[in-house]
Amino acid sequence: MGRLGGAELGYGSDADVMFVCEPATGVDDARAVKWSTSIAERVRALLGTPSVDPPLELDANLRPEGRNGPLVRTLGSYAAYYEQWAQPWEIQALLRAHAVAGDAELGQRFLRMVDKTRYPPDGVSADSVREIRRIKARIESERLPRGADPNTHTKLGRGGLADIEWTVQLLQLQHAHQVPALHNTSTLQSLDVIAAADLVPAADVELLRQAWLTATRARNALVLVRGKPTDQLPGPGRQLNAVAVAAGWRNDDGGEFLDNYLRVTRRAKAVVRKVFGS
Repeated sequence: MGRLGGAELGYGSDADVMFVCEPATGVDDARAVKWSTSIAERVRALLGTPSVDPPLELDANLRPEGRNGPLVRTLGSYAAYYEQWAQPWEIQALLRAHAVAGDAELGQRFLRMVDKTRYPPDGVSADSVREIRRIKARIESERLPRGADPNTHTKLGRGGLADIEWTVQLLQLQHAHQVPALHNTSTLQSLDVIAAADLVPAADVELLRQAWLTATRARNALVLVRGKPTDQLPGPGRQLNAVAVAAGWRNDDGGEFLDNYLRVTRRAKAVVRKVFGS
């Protein structure tokens, strides 16, 4: 799920996951789920323990019922839930679902099952699209951390990663039933399809692409410089200069780097507003 599903993990990223199991012949569901849960918890503990590699936190909160739901479900349990209870945000999250570990055949069966939810033959409902727009507006007003600069927060700020990814996903929800190539978990590859299908003018798609790449490089550089996960670009000074160098900027002038970041993300935000109709 998330950036893991899109093969877009960066420095300091956690990994959004869901765990699915299938009972062996003669084993009931409850026993299979209990055993599989113990394995899932062990995997989370092992990956989250510091070693020669940085720890990788597995976030399973995108699963049905979130923190209140079981960590592991059978394929049939997932199917029953999504058929009856799938919320618009869950449909959106499934756009990034991809099998990454374990039984490959079971993983593919899970993906074929969720295809009916994330890519319905007639497209998602207009109500679902409106709900996604409403959630996006709420995130913009409520989720930015206290004290963060909305212009230079690489994840939730203006023209940042969330803006671009939500824009791509909204277009997938609206058009994937007509454009099969949008059945894709990659942000950049989906942008290629959006341009090729003329869903958004190619020049606007290029602005979205440049903003996503710029914010990604900035965020990765931030983690390298600060030594911990962070999304907020610093103000002018030595630390910003170091971020510019780590991001591959042509010199160590943090002011130039920041000016470029602000310009690229401002232009992308205008495209985001057009797509979201705001």
